Amino acid sequence: MFPKNTWYVACTGNEIDDKPLGRKICGENLVLYRAAEGKATALEDFCPHRGAPLSLGRVVEGKLVCGYHGLEMGCDGKTVAMPGQRVRGFPAIRSFPVIERYGFVWVWPGDPALADPAKLHHLEWAESPDWAYGGGLFHIQCDYRLMIDNLMDLTHETYVHSTSIGQKEIDETPTTTKTEGDQVTTSRFMENISAPPFWRMALRGNHLADDVPVDRWQICRFTPPSHVLIEVGVAHAGKGGYHADPAHKVSSIVVDFITPETETSHWYFWGMARNFQPHDKALTASIREGQGKIFSEDLEMLESQQRNLLAHPTRSLLKLNIDSGGVQSRRVLERLIAQENQAPATAAGAA
Repeated sequence: MFPKNTWYVACTGNEIDDKPLGRKICGENLVLYRAAEGKATALEDFCPHRGAPLSLGRVVEGKLVCGYHGLEMGCDGKTVAMPGQRVRGFPAIRSFPVIERYGFVWVWPGDPALADPAKLHHLEWAESPDWAYGGGLFHIQCDYRLMIDNLMDLTHETYVHSTSIGQKEIDETPTTTKTEGDQVTTSRFMENISAPPFWRMALRGNHLADDVPVDRWQICRFTPPSHVLIEVGVAHAGKGGYHADPAHKVSSIVVDFITPETETSHWYFWGMARNFQPHDKALTASIREGQGKIFSEDLEMLESQQRNLLAHPTRSLLKLNIDSGGVQSRRVLERLIAQENQAPATAAGAA
């Protein structure tokens, strides 16, 4: 139910600075750590000696040492040494392709022979000093596709986030959805409205009046395997809206990297990249705190939704025009999964 021959965010770089990290991704139990020269590495979280999780061990001089009997593993999955034992003939455990970029560690859980660094999602804002980023991580007990649905239909903001970013104009303004290749885009533009509390805070953070009418936009972009980047912002009304001069607006990108864990759980890497007042660390912290509260409201709703769906597996769900972004995103995923399942395994993948 999820593509495997693709790049997923496995963790942030600082999560593996001090010790190994165990994390399940697309049903695969991985251990992530820094090998020689700080290289981010991912192996199967399974010691070939007695099956203990390698994530319970430690890293010594770039080698992963099992916390049970001291077996040392190399970053290629081959055994290196063990006190008083000969272990170099042990069969290798699985290693996973890894790229560390943009502050994240990305892993390819599928066929390593197909891993292509060029297929990594490009994040232009992450390489620019004109942008600031702050975010966090939630472990959510629900199907990762429910989170994609949630992010591609922001109508729920009026109800789930009524005290922060929700407002009635979201319900009242229609959306436009289009699919181009593997990307699905849903857009909503609201004109001459009042800014909700979160955006009033952002306007003040950019030294703009927060008590005047604004134009607001939401442009949700889904790209496989499960990334949703949302352009959001407000501009003083009549100044050009989305295309307004930066002197009259606050805009940002809501960053959502959704990494499946199991069929009913996922890792949710959330954040906001902004291109106004990028050096204001207090503003970054304030936005991050506000976002964290907003996303925690989503977490409660999504986990409750998942429990309901598991309790009623045969119930059919209604589809409305506001669901078009999520529906089309699922169609892209279904097509890619079908292609992956039909493709013959490479020799390396079969091994």
